[in-house]
Amino acid sequence: MSLFWIVIRRLAEIEAMAMSKKVITREEWEKKLNDVKIRKEDMNKLVMNFLVTEGYVDAAEKFRMESGTEHIDLATITDRMAVKKAVQCGNVEDAIEKVNDLNPEILDTNPQLFFHLQQQRLIELIRNGKVEEALEFAQEELAPRGEENQSFLEELERTVALLAFEDVSNCPVGDLLDISQRLKTASEVNAAILTSQSHEKDPKLPSLLKMLLWAQNQLDEKAAYPRINDLATATLEDSAI
Repeated sequence: MSLFWIVIRRLAEIEAMAMSKKVITREEWEKKLNDVKIRKEDMNKLVMNFLVTEGYVDAAEKFRMESGTEHIDLATITDRMAVKKAVQCGNVEDAIEKVNDLNPEILDTNPQLFFHLQQQRLIELIRNGKVEEALEFAQEELAPRGEENQSFLEELERTVALLAFEDVSNCPVGDLLDISQRLKTASEVNAAILTSQSHEKDPKLPSLLKMLLWAQNQLDEKAAYPRINDLATATLEDSAI
């Protein structure tokens, strides 16, 4: 069979699938959406969950006052964001001190998090050109942990490799000096603090939006309906049949 006929056959199959789809009008779809009852209290909790988890202190307080949702301890959010900011700015020692002030058990019971914070300290020493101090710190603080954990050892070796290159911006491990590495460590610390405070480490809202996109993709195979293409506006748009 020639390529031409293969293409023609495939186009015919696609057209047949499109014609077999159930067509749902905007009126029908909006009626279905309106039939789903969601309590305002649940929506408020969802918004508050996002604000608290992401650390928007002022917004959380204003929303609490306007919506009448349950009281939240703003001090815990402020302290958590102070830790996160310290890591993002490269002040790892300060971040560790703040974490211990919040709850010493966070680092005592999470060796991987503590190692990653120490690794970030090493990265900051290398970034600032403190080669001798970096080597001493790696040998005294990180090497013993690497001997006990193979994955820690591999991460340590990769970090120390930064010292072997004059131009770290173009070296194979140069990504460790990128701001994304700080953000990664800060996110890990943030999640650990949330867990210690009996909060969920990730906000629910992004997960729900991902579920929405997944559900729409599944439904696309069976029906033509007004779908949400822009999550920012949540505007219903008619699908092409």
